[in-house]
Amino acid sequence: MSPDSGTIWIVIIGLGIGTYLIRFSFLGLIGGRPLPEWLLRHLRYVAVGVLPALITPLVIWPHATGGQPEPSRLLAALAVLVVGVWSNNVIGAIAAGMATLYGVQFIIGSM
Repeated sequence: MSPDSGTIWIVIIGLGIGTYLIRFSFLGLIGGRPLPEWLLRHLRYVAVGVLPALITPLVIWPHATGGQPEPSRLLAALAVLVVGVWSNNVIGAIAAGMATLYGVQFIIGSM
């Protein structure tokens, strides 16, 4: 059973209005006013909290393997964590994760 086109358009328009209102609450209402220091301090950690929440399911339950954990992905995530904490360098952490992922897959593939 698939929804008719009227239902789909209602959902799309509703989601568009909701997204607009969420963005307007910060950009339109607050505008150029300075934000309190406590709020700015908390907003600095949004990316640190959101990015791991987006990446973790892809590492633990990857769709490519049917939801089974894969050792090469787990090792690459560990390499990213170690290099990121040690060097405090995002590009270095990404490079370490990529090198580990491809290196482990190359070694496993050549066996």
